[in-house]
Amino acid sequence: MSNENSLLDRLQNNDTKHEAFRELISLYQERLYMHIRTIVLNHDDTDDILQESLIKIYQNIDTFKGHSQLFSWMYRIATNQALDFLKQKSRKLNIQEGELNEYLIDQLEADSLFDGDEAELLLQKAIATLPQKQQLVFKMKYYEDLDYQSMSEILDTSVGALKASYHHAVKKIELFLQAN
Repeated sequence: MSNENSLLDRLQNNDTKHEAFRELISLYQERLYMHIRTIVLNHDDTDDILQESLIKIYQNIDTFKGHSQLFSWMYRIATNQALDFLKQKSRKLNIQEGELNEYLIDQLEADSLFDGDEAELLLQKAIATLPQKQQLVFKMKYYEDLDYQSMSEILDTSVGALKASYHHAVKKIELFLQAN
């Protein structure tokens, strides 16, 4: 934890901010990319959202109060940026959330950078049938192996509610996979 505190001190000091931010990017960029990618599914969109998230993190690092882990705070920013992007995309396409999920799956199937097999594609289709909160919780647990406490800080939801969401998501996915 002291390494994170040291990094935070350097991030909040104007003399060391740029160098410390480069270090922060090298530590977390790949994880943030993967997190955003599980939400929006498309590589190019993920890159754009990651850049926007990093800019927002850089601009707001002075306001970070340390009430959560730095990692959780950054994940919350990236999550919100990704969710805002999806809302804008559904408005732009003039479709509802469920239709947007189908659209994203279709895009994923056509994505040359998607390296999943048929089973992974079927899992993505199952996940797309879930309400947004359950999708987030499932993806954070399944793909990123985040613990419930970290998810609680990122999503600002109780651990109990997250466990329930994950349980419901798993049951719905199992039913979807059995039917397909």
